[in-house]
Amino acid sequence: MSLLQGLPFESGCNPRVLILGSFPSPLSLEAEEYYANPRNQFWNIMEFHLGISKGLPYTEKLAGLKKNHIAMWDVIFSCERRGAMDNAIRNATENDIPLFLDANPAVKMVIANGATAGRYLGKFRQDWRSQANVLILPSTSPANARTTFAEKLSAWAVMLEVIHSS
Repeated sequence: MSLLQGLPFESGCNPRVLILGSFPSPLSLEAEEYYANPRNQFWNIMEFHLGISKGLPYTEKLAGLKKNHIAMWDVIFSCERRGAMDNAIRNATENDIPLFLDANPAVKMVIANGATAGRYLGKFRQDWRSQANVLILPSTSPANARTTFAEKLSAWAVMLEVIHSS
């Protein structure tokens, strides 16, 4: 099994929210785009809460996130994985999230997109402290079928207060 490397972080000036996935899907790695799987509900949620049309080109969707003070990255820098499922991740190494947070002191909320991202974040963050509130929200992945879209929308609304604060 070969070692896979994730995507670089996406961030504008002074992000207030950092959204961390676990590791990009094969579709996302191939497209070099976060949440490239059309069945992933991430962009649907961003469209509902922030008005960023899921039909826009990727660069314009990223610009919409940056305008709303949102940065994106993954907890895992590299790993081995067969297929797309998070439970197939092996030999994971972490991204340098403490360095990102130190360089971006305006971040007040770190959102783990799903339980796997939250689990790895908990495992890796033993040695770092953060000025940010860390939350684990329901995964936007199509694998998380037990949580309805309405439940995901409700849970993800928590980011709005931080995004719109001055």
